[in-house]
Amino acid sequence: MQTFDKFYVGGAWVAPTGNETIDVINGTTEEVMGRIPAGSAEDGAKAVEAARAAFDGWAATSVEERIGYLKKIQEGLVARADDIALAITGEVGMPIKLSKMIQAGNPAFHFGQAVELLESESFEEEIGNSKIVKEPVGVVVCITPWNYPLNQITAKVAPALAAGCTVALKPSEMAPISAFILAEVVEKAGLPAGVFNMVTGYGPVIGEAMVSHADTDMISFTGSTRAGRRISEIAAQSIKRVALELGGKSAAIVLDDADLSKAIKGVVAACYLNSGQTCAAHTRMLVPESKYDEIKVLAAEAAEKWTPGDPMVDGTRLGPLVSEAQWNRVADYIQKGIDEGAELITGGPGKPEGLETGYFVKPTVFGRVAPDATIAQEEIFGPVLAIQTYKDEDDAVAIANNSIYGLSGGVWSADEARALKIAKRIRTGSIDINGGRFNPAAPFGGMKQSGKGREWGKYGLEEFLEIKSIQM
Repeated sequence: MQTFDKFYVGGAWVAPTGNETIDVINGTTEEVMGRIPAGSAEDGAKAVEAARAAFDGWAATSVEERIGYLKKIQEGLVARADDIALAITGEVGMPIKLSKMIQAGNPAFHFGQAVELLESESFEEEIGNSKIVKEPVGVVVCITPWNYPLNQITAKVAPALAAGCTVALKPSEMAPISAFILAEVVEKAGLPAGVFNMVTGYGPVIGEAMVSHADTDMISFTGSTRAGRRISEIAAQSIKRVALELGGKSAAIVLDDADLSKAIKGVVAACYLNSGQTCAAHTRMLVPESKYDEIKVLAAEAAEKWTPGDPMVDGTRLGPLVSEAQWNRVADYIQKGIDEGAELITGGPGKPEGLETGYFVKPTVFGRVAPDATIAQEEIFGPVLAIQTYKDEDDAVAIANNSIYGLSGGVWSADEARALKIAKRIRTGSIDINGGRFNPAAPFGGMKQSGKGREWGKYGLEEFLEIKSIQM
């Protein structure tokens, strides 16, 4: 078991103000795998104040200096990749092979991308008699989720540091170990004291204190829409900048000319990655009414190949959920799908056979789900796919847009031009055509209640910059 008893604040490991701790649970064994401090409002304030004290000096550093530090952090994350992958597989449940690629690979990528952006970004331009300069927004509070813990941290921290901002981070208390690893890497890289600070604890206690602090200039948050609303309310009191990446209920539209075998496998994969614990998961599959019977057979076959089991074992495709509370939440949604009359195609209530220990869920597919059904409207965050039928293209678009969310989605068609026309009509921040590969240089973020602001690439860097015009 890994035990952490200090926070990283002001360039040093410091004791929390209280003695309360939080257990980190392994989703496969249901046993305690780690323990962290539960910080107080005072601890959160200290992290923000350390970031404020360091801001002027860090903002004045040259691009070359910042690049040097970012490269050292990237190298440190590469060196600790195995530690990161093992921790996150235990906390979150992603199979170890995927954890090494995604959970450990992406964080190092973010710092490398930040270096590339600094090498190419121009922070000044001239428009007529005005000089336009881009300056760091200031002290950034980053509050991050548990499903892709270090990826979501570094997608914020790397561009924020690159922009010249200082950071106070509160990672999820459910998957915090990789954040401590990052703090160790930052310390070894010699980043100036206070530029990066990390504290842990519960959102309503330490998180709200950090968001409301007078020294906080911006909050970058990824998590639930409910928490995003609360952060927005607090931040509005002092007009702080807020970037939010929230929930999703993304629809994948399978058109009548699509390669059905490829499309169905692709949608199931986009729904079940990380046991469905992905905000951009394609959890609704919209299919032509005339092809429903054929598609439901293909969907069952594809889903049943997602073998649940120990994420440390080769061949496991579906690990456990993150916690007992999450398991209960997903189980309730599965039962609600049955109670509201959806056709249960495969999976269903209860744990998979032979997996009584661990927060495992059967890979589940529902068919003929009504557009306004609970499982069609609410984010489940588990391996549950809802199939909805449509009459024509206009009907498909209307069903896809019948959601408070707008984060991701997909269109499948043999005619790329046709698919593109449909994609442009979907109100969502990003969308794939025929399973188009995720592009980390492209902006990622949502519309409607999926949030505001963008991460990744140059758009992610710009979130942390203020624009000033100087008239000459």
